[in-house]
Amino acid sequence: MAGLRDEEGLVNSGRFDVGREARRMARVAGLVLMTSTMLPAYVIRRRFTPPSERDQVRARWAGVWASSLLNLFGIRVLAQGPMLGADRGHLVVANHRSAADILLVLRAFGGTIVSRSDIARWPLFGRAARVVGTVFVDRSDAVSGAHAVRTIRALLRAKATVIIFPEGTTYPDDEVRPFFAGAFVAAMHMPVDIVPVGIAYGSGSGAAFVNESFGAHLSRMAGAPPSTVAMCVGRPIAIDSSSRSATLRDESREAVQSLVRAARLLVDGTGGESRTNQELTGRKGGNQSSPGA
Repeated sequence: MAGLRDEEGLVNSGRFDVGREARRMARVAGLVLMTSTMLPAYVIRRRFTPPSERDQVRARWAGVWASSLLNLFGIRVLAQGPMLGADRGHLVVANHRSAADILLVLRAFGGTIVSRSDIARWPLFGRAARVVGTVFVDRSDAVSGAHAVRTIRALLRAKATVIIFPEGTTYPDDEVRPFFAGAFVAAMHMPVDIVPVGIAYGSGSGAAFVNESFGAHLSRMAGAPPSTVAMCVGRPIAIDSSSRSATLRDESREAVQSLVRAARLLVDGTGGESRTNQELTGRKGGNQSSPGA
């Protein structure tokens, strides 16, 4: 009887929940299956695509992959903000509050993500990140940092979109931490707009980071019930000949902090009209209705 009561206590206390465990297993399996099947399809399609069209194919593939995973993990997206033009490069800067942030920004903007270097070595997902051209940087290594700056400059010069989380890591609350300067240095004296983005997950969302390892975060997110995230995009900050990287860095951080507050109001029920990411951006290569396979 004591053993039976212990099991009942374990279930009733919420430490073990059959529905949560079923969601966790199904979503993790879906994540692996979806990535492992879509990645080879993308690689094959890219091989037979003219170089001038490969960025569009990559954007479509990444958009479908990101949208599919957001649906799989039960994350509903509310998005507000201006559309981005195709006549300039864009440096998208956002706060970082969940692994799902990468899905949000890829679906909304396409482009190339700047990521920490250790992710390149992860099984499956590291390969996926490498294949789609992720820029990896080790902030403790000056050579790695210089290479990342050169790569970002080349992308921006080609009027591409580069996405960075300049706080450098994931944090558990709405306070935007100081930004690293590297990407802003890379954008100097370029025909580029900085696009600030604020992200906030609904109160109690299982998708939000809470001071845990990546594995624990992904496991908890996979088992969580459906939740909502808001993403607010600010007016672009133009770079001109008089711009200074430190000023742009601080101005961008202030803009992101303001947008996080707006996203918090939106996701917790007091915001205004919401739009889908596709309606929000209208970016070049933004047709994300198919993976291009």
